[in-house]
Amino acid sequence: MRYRQLGSSSLQVSVISLGSWLTYGVGVERDRATACVRRALELGINLIDTANVYGRGAAETLLGEALTGVPRSSYILATKAFGEMGPADKGLSRAQIEKQLDASLKRLKIDHVDLYQCHRYDAETPLEETMEALTAAVRSGKTRYIGFSEWSPANIEDALALKGVEGFVSSQPQYSLLWRRPEKKVIPLCAANGISQIVWSPLAQGVLTGKYSPGAPPPPDTRGASDSIGAPIRGWLRPEVLEAVEAMKPLASEAGVTMSQFALAWVLREQNVASAIVGASRPEQLDENAAAAEVHVDPALFAKAEAIAAQVPTRPG
Repeated sequence: MRYRQLGSSSLQVSVISLGSWLTYGVGVERDRATACVRRALELGINLIDTANVYGRGAAETLLGEALTGVPRSSYILATKAFGEMGPADKGLSRAQIEKQLDASLKRLKIDHVDLYQCHRYDAETPLEETMEALTAAVRSGKTRYIGFSEWSPANIEDALALKGVEGFVSSQPQYSLLWRRPEKKVIPLCAANGISQIVWSPLAQGVLTGKYSPGAPPPPDTRGASDSIGAPIRGWLRPEVLEAVEAMKPLASEAGVTMSQFALAWVLREQNVASAIVGASRPEQLDENAAAAEVHVDPALFAKAEAIAAQVPTRPG
Protein backbone atom coordinates (compact mmCIF):
# COMPACT_ATOMS: atom_id res chain seq x y z
CA MET A 1 0.00 0.00 0.00
CA ARG A 2 1.09 3.55 -0.68
CA TYR A 3 0.12 6.60 1.34
CA ARG A 4 -0.36 10.28 0.56
CA GLN A 5 -0.69 13.31 2.76
CA LEU A 6 -4.26 14.53 3.09
CA GLY A 7 -4.13 18.19 2.15
CA SER A 8 -2.57 20.44 4.78
CA SER A 9 -3.32 17.92 7.54
CA SER A 10 -0.85 15.62 9.28
CA LEU A 11 -2.79 12.57 8.10
CA GLN A 12 -1.11 10.04 5.81
CA VAL A 13 -3.93 8.13 4.16
CA SER A 14 -3.83 4.96 2.08
CA VAL A 15 -4.36 5.69 -1.61
CA ILE A 16 -7.11 3.06 -1.58
CA SER A 17 -9.76 3.57 1.11
CA LEU A 18 -12.80 1.60 2.20
CA GLY A 19 -16.28 3.07 1.82
CA SER A 20 -19.58 1.97 3.34
CA TRP A 21 -22.27 3.52 1.15
CA LEU A 22 -24.99 1.00 0.13
CA THR A 23 -23.11 -1.85 1.77
CA TYR A 24 -22.34 -2.06 5.47
CA GLY A 25 -25.32 -2.16 7.77
CA VAL A 26 -27.64 -2.32 4.74
CA GLY A 27 -26.73 -4.45 1.71
CA VAL A 28 -24.07 -6.77 3.15
CA GLU A 29 -24.68 -9.09 6.07
CA ARG A 30 -22.84 -8.33 9.29
CA ASP A 31 -20.19 -11.07 9.40
CA ARG A 32 -19.12 -10.52 5.81
CA ALA A 33 -19.01 -6.74 6.28
CA THR A 34 -16.84 -7.18 9.37
CA ALA A 35 -14.55 -9.50 7.42
CA CYS A 36 -14.18 -6.81 4.74
CA VAL A 37 -13.20 -4.19 7.33
CA ARG A 38 -10.62 -6.48 8.92
CA ARG A 39 -9.19 -7.49 5.53
CA ALA A 40 -8.87 -3.84 4.54
CA LEU A 41 -6.77 -3.16 7.63
CA GLU A 42 -4.61 -6.22 6.91
CA LEU A 43 -3.93 -4.86 3.42
CA GLY A 44 -2.74 -1.54 4.79
CA ILE A 45 -5.92 0.39 4.02
CA ASN A 46 -6.10 2.84 6.90
CA LEU A 47 -8.85 5.24 5.74
CA ILE A 48 -12.46 4.18 6.28
CA ASP A 49 -15.20 6.50 5.04
CA THR A 50 -18.82 6.55 6.14
CA ALA A 51 -21.70 8.96 6.82
CA ASN A 52 -24.49 9.30 9.32
CA VAL A 53 -27.12 8.97 6.60
CA TYR A 54 -25.84 5.61 5.29
CA GLY A 55 -28.60 3.29 6.43
CA ARG A 56 -29.75 6.03 8.82
CA GLY A 57 -26.87 5.24 11.15
CA ALA A 58 -26.60 1.54 10.35
CA ALA A 59 -23.24 1.83 8.57
CA GLU A 60 -21.69 3.73 11.47
CA THR A 61 -23.07 1.21 13.94
CA LEU A 62 -21.63 -1.69 11.95
CA LEU A 63 -18.23 0.00 11.73
CA GLY A 64 -18.28 0.72 15.45
CA GLU A 65 -18.77 -2.97 16.10
CA ALA A 66 -16.28 -4.13 13.48
CA LEU A 67 -13.55 -1.85 14.82
CA THR A 68 -14.05 -2.74 18.46
CA GLY A 69 -10.72 -3.88 19.84
CA VAL A 70 -8.74 -2.47 16.91
CA PRO A 71 -6.10 0.05 18.09
CA ARG A 72 -7.50 3.52 17.43
CA SER A 73 -4.17 4.73 16.07
CA SER A 74 -4.19 2.09 13.33
CA TYR A 75 -7.04 3.56 11.28
CA ILE A 76 -8.32 6.93 10.08
CA LEU A 77 -12.09 7.32 10.31
CA ALA A 78 -14.09 9.83 8.28
CA THR A 79 -17.80 10.48 8.52
CA LYS A 80 -20.23 13.12 7.28
CA ALA A 81 -23.35 15.11 8.11
CA PHE A 82 -26.04 16.88 6.11
CA GLY A 83 -28.53 14.23 4.96
CA GLU A 84 -31.91 13.74 6.62
CA MET A 85 -31.76 11.64 9.79
CA GLY A 86 -35.31 12.44 10.88
CA PRO A 87 -38.17 14.85 10.15
CA ALA A 88 -36.33 17.81 11.68
CA ASP A 89 -32.78 16.50 11.49
CA LYS A 90 -31.03 17.68 8.34
CA GLY A 91 -28.50 20.27 7.25
CA LEU A 92 -25.43 21.97 8.63
CA SER A 93 -26.74 24.37 11.24
CA ARG A 94 -24.77 24.73 14.45
CA ALA A 95 -27.35 22.66 16.32
CA GLN A 96 -27.34 19.91 13.70
CA ILE A 97 -23.56 19.64 13.51
CA GLU A 98 -23.33 19.34 17.29
CA LYS A 99 -26.17 16.81 17.46
CA GLN A 100 -25.15 14.67 14.50
CA LEU A 101 -21.45 14.56 15.40
CA ASP A 102 -22.25 13.38 18.93
CA ALA A 103 -24.62 10.74 17.54
CA SER A 104 -22.01 9.55 15.05
CA LEU A 105 -19.36 9.23 17.75
CA LYS A 106 -21.75 7.19 19.87
CA ARG A 107 -22.55 4.80 17.02
CA LEU A 108 -18.87 4.52 16.06
CA LYS A 109 -17.90 3.90 19.72
CA ILE A 110 -15.07 6.42 19.67
CA ASP A 111 -14.38 9.83 21.19
CA HIS A 112 -13.28 11.54 17.97
CA VAL A 113 -13.24 11.12 14.21
CA ASP A 114 -10.22 12.04 12.15
CA LEU A 115 -12.22 13.79 9.44
CA TYR A 116 -15.70 15.32 9.65
CA GLN A 117 -17.18 16.21 6.27
CA CYS A 118 -20.08 18.29 5.01
CA HIS A 119 -21.90 15.71 2.89
CA ARG A 120 -23.30 18.47 0.66
CA TYR A 121 -23.54 22.26 0.77
CA ASP A 122 -26.35 23.64 2.95
CA ALA A 123 -27.81 26.64 1.16
CA GLU A 124 -30.35 27.15 3.94
CA THR A 125 -27.76 27.80 6.66
CA PRO A 126 -25.34 30.75 6.63
CA LEU A 127 -21.90 29.47 5.69
CA GLU A 128 -20.42 31.40 8.63
CA GLU A 129 -22.58 29.41 11.05
CA THR A 130 -21.55 26.10 9.50
CA MET A 131 -17.86 26.95 9.54
CA GLU A 132 -17.99 28.25 13.12
CA ALA A 133 -19.67 25.02 14.24
CA LEU A 134 -17.08 22.91 12.43
CA THR A 135 -14.31 24.99 13.98
CA ALA A 136 -15.80 24.39 17.43
CA ALA A 137 -15.90 20.66 16.67
CA VAL A 138 -12.18 20.67 15.88
CA ARG A 139 -11.28 22.72 18.95
CA SER A 140 -13.35 20.45 21.18
CA GLY A 141 -11.33 17.46 20.00
CA LYS A 142 -14.33 15.65 18.52
CA THR A 143 -12.77 15.78 15.05
CA ARG A 144 -9.20 16.40 14.01
CA TYR A 145 -9.91 17.88 10.59
CA ILE A 146 -12.81 18.93 8.37
CA GLY A 147 -13.74 18.37 4.74
CA PHE A 148 -16.61 18.65 2.27
CA SER A 149 -18.22 16.59 -0.47
CA GLU A 150 -19.57 17.81 -3.81
CA TRP A 151 -19.22 21.53 -3.14
CA SER A 152 -19.12 23.86 -6.12
CA PRO A 153 -16.06 26.02 -6.82
CA ALA A 154 -18.05 29.05 -5.61
CA ASN A 155 -18.91 27.27 -2.34
CA ILE A 156 -15.25 26.40 -1.82
CA GLU A 157 -14.07 29.93 -2.55
CA ASP A 158 -16.61 31.38 -0.11
CA ALA A 159 -15.33 29.09 2.65
CA LEU A 160 -11.71 29.94 1.86
CA ALA A 161 -12.51 33.63 2.22
CA LEU A 162 -13.73 33.35 5.80
CA LYS A 163 -11.31 34.40 8.53
CA GLY A 164 -10.77 32.86 11.95
CA VAL A 165 -12.18 29.43 11.10
CA GLU A 166 -10.63 26.02 10.55
CA GLY A 167 -9.63 25.28 6.99
CA PHE A 168 -10.80 22.31 4.98
CA VAL A 169 -8.22 19.60 4.20
CA SER A 170 -10.33 17.37 1.94
CA SER A 171 -12.83 17.38 -0.87
CA GLN A 172 -14.89 14.32 -1.79
CA PRO A 173 -16.12 14.45 -5.39
CA GLN A 174 -17.24 11.78 -7.79
CA TYR A 175 -14.30 11.18 -10.13
CA SER A 176 -13.48 8.44 -12.62
CA LEU A 177 -12.51 7.80 -16.22
CA LEU A 178 -16.20 8.23 -17.01
CA TRP A 179 -16.75 11.32 -14.82
CA ARG A 180 -14.02 13.98 -15.07
CA ARG A 181 -15.89 17.12 -14.09
CA PRO A 182 -13.70 17.93 -11.00
CA GLU A 183 -10.64 18.37 -13.22
CA LYS A 184 -11.89 21.66 -14.64
CA LYS A 185 -12.15 23.80 -11.51
CA VAL A 186 -12.41 21.84 -8.25
CA ILE A 187 -9.07 20.03 -8.37
CA PRO A 188 -6.99 23.07 -9.37
CA LEU A 189 -8.71 25.24 -6.74
CA CYS A 190 -8.19 22.65 -4.03
CA ALA A 191 -4.59 21.93 -5.01
CA ALA A 192 -3.78 25.62 -4.65
CA ASN A 193 -5.26 25.74 -1.14
CA GLY A 194 -3.99 22.65 0.67
CA ILE A 195 -7.06 20.52 0.02
CA SER A 196 -6.80 16.93 -1.30
CA GLN A 197 -9.42 14.83 -3.05
CA ILE A 198 -10.87 11.67 -1.53
CA VAL A 199 -12.66 10.29 -4.57
CA TRP A 200 -15.96 8.44 -4.49
CA SER A 201 -17.15 6.10 -7.25
CA PRO A 202 -13.73 5.78 -8.96
CA LEU A 203 -15.09 2.63 -10.63
CA ALA A 204 -18.36 4.30 -11.72
CA GLN A 205 -20.44 2.18 -9.35
CA GLY A 206 -18.59 -0.92 -10.50
CA VAL A 207 -19.07 -0.47 -14.25
CA LEU A 208 -15.32 0.11 -14.71
CA THR A 209 -14.58 -3.32 -13.28
CA GLY A 210 -15.66 -4.71 -16.65
CA LYS A 211 -18.05 -7.21 -15.05
CA TYR A 212 -21.06 -5.86 -16.97
CA SER A 213 -21.26 -6.82 -20.66
CA PRO A 214 -23.16 -4.97 -23.42
CA GLY A 215 -26.42 -6.67 -24.29
CA ALA A 216 -26.35 -9.02 -21.30
CA PRO A 217 -28.21 -8.83 -17.99
CA PRO A 218 -26.13 -7.94 -14.89
CA PRO A 219 -24.46 -11.05 -13.45
CA PRO A 220 -26.10 -12.47 -10.31
CA ASP A 221 -24.56 -11.33 -7.02
CA THR A 222 -23.53 -7.96 -8.47
CA ARG A 223 -24.78 -4.51 -7.50
CA GLY A 224 -26.42 -4.12 -10.89
CA ALA A 225 -28.61 -7.15 -10.23
CA SER A 226 -29.60 -6.09 -6.71
CA ASP A 227 -33.03 -4.65 -5.98
CA SER A 228 -31.90 -3.22 -2.65
CA ILE A 229 -28.64 -1.44 -3.60
CA GLY A 230 -28.67 -1.44 -7.40
CA ALA A 231 -30.46 1.84 -8.14
CA PRO A 232 -27.39 4.15 -8.31
CA ILE A 233 -25.64 2.00 -10.91
CA ARG A 234 -28.58 1.82 -13.32
CA GLY A 235 -27.65 5.09 -15.03
CA TRP A 236 -24.25 3.66 -15.96
CA LEU A 237 -25.61 0.43 -17.43
CA ARG A 238 -26.29 1.99 -20.82
CA PRO A 239 -25.04 0.24 -23.99
CA GLU A 240 -22.72 3.08 -25.00
CA VAL A 241 -21.07 3.08 -21.55
CA LEU A 242 -20.64 -0.68 -21.43
CA GLU A 243 -19.27 -0.72 -24.98
CA ALA A 244 -16.70 1.91 -24.02
CA VAL A 245 -15.56 -0.13 -21.04
CA GLU A 246 -15.35 -3.20 -23.28
CA ALA A 247 -13.05 -1.23 -25.58
CA MET A 248 -10.81 -0.34 -22.64
CA LYS A 249 -10.28 -3.94 -21.55
CA PRO A 250 -7.47 -4.63 -24.08
CA LEU A 251 -5.65 -1.58 -22.70
CA ALA A 252 -5.78 -3.02 -19.19
CA SER A 253 -4.57 -6.36 -20.53
CA GLU A 254 -1.67 -4.66 -22.29
CA ALA A 255 -0.76 -3.01 -18.99
CA GLY A 256 -0.87 -6.41 -17.28
CA VAL A 257 -3.59 -5.41 -14.80
CA THR A 258 -7.29 -5.99 -14.28
CA MET A 259 -9.80 -3.45 -15.52
CA SER A 260 -10.49 -2.36 -11.93
CA GLN A 261 -6.82 -1.80 -11.25
CA PHE A 262 -6.45 0.13 -14.51
CA ALA A 263 -9.34 2.45 -13.60
CA LEU A 264 -8.09 3.01 -10.05
CA ALA A 265 -4.55 3.66 -11.25
CA TRP A 266 -5.93 6.23 -13.68
CA VAL A 267 -7.60 8.11 -10.81
CA LEU A 268 -4.41 7.94 -8.72
CA ARG A 269 -2.31 9.40 -11.53
CA GLU A 270 -3.71 12.75 -10.32
CA GLN A 271 -1.46 13.79 -7.43
CA ASN A 272 -4.17 15.89 -5.78
CA VAL A 273 -6.12 12.66 -5.23
CA ALA A 274 -5.06 11.42 -1.80
CA SER A 275 -7.30 8.36 -1.86
CA ALA A 276 -9.87 6.52 -3.97
CA ILE A 277 -12.80 5.01 -2.08
CA VAL A 278 -13.81 1.48 -3.02
CA GLY A 279 -16.72 -0.59 -1.78
CA ALA A 280 -16.50 -4.29 -1.08
CA SER A 281 -19.08 -6.94 -0.33
CA ARG A 282 -16.44 -9.71 -0.19
CA PRO A 283 -12.93 -9.53 1.30
CA GLU A 284 -11.30 -10.87 -1.86
CA GLN A 285 -12.51 -7.82 -3.80
CA LEU A 286 -10.27 -5.70 -1.61
CA ASP A 287 -7.20 -7.75 -2.52
CA GLU A 288 -7.61 -6.83 -6.19
CA ASN A 289 -8.38 -3.17 -5.52
CA ALA A 290 -5.62 -2.69 -2.97
CA ALA A 291 -3.10 -4.00 -5.50
CA ALA A 292 -3.90 -0.97 -7.67
CA ALA A 293 -1.81 1.09 -5.24
CA GLU A 294 1.34 -0.43 -6.74
CA VAL A 295 0.26 -0.40 -10.39
CA HIS A 296 2.28 1.55 -12.95
CA VAL A 297 0.62 2.10 -16.32
CA ASP A 298 2.09 3.65 -19.45
CA PRO A 299 0.48 7.11 -19.79
CA ALA A 300 -0.08 6.36 -23.48
CA LEU A 301 -2.54 3.63 -22.48
CA PHE A 302 -4.35 6.06 -20.21
CA ALA A 303 -4.56 8.53 -23.09
CA LYS A 304 -6.21 5.89 -25.27
CA ALA A 305 -8.73 5.11 -22.50
CA GLU A 306 -9.51 8.81 -22.13
CA ALA A 307 -10.17 9.06 -25.85
CA ILE A 308 -12.63 6.16 -25.62
CA ALA A 309 -14.36 7.64 -22.57
CA ALA A 310 -14.62 11.03 -24.26
CA GLN A 311 -17.07 9.55 -26.75
CA VAL A 312 -19.55 8.75 -23.96
CA PRO A 313 -21.85 11.35 -22.35
CA THR A 314 -20.45 12.02 -18.89
CA ARG A 315 -23.74 12.16 -16.99
CA PRO A 316 -25.17 8.77 -15.99
CA GLY A 317 -28.82 8.14 -16.61
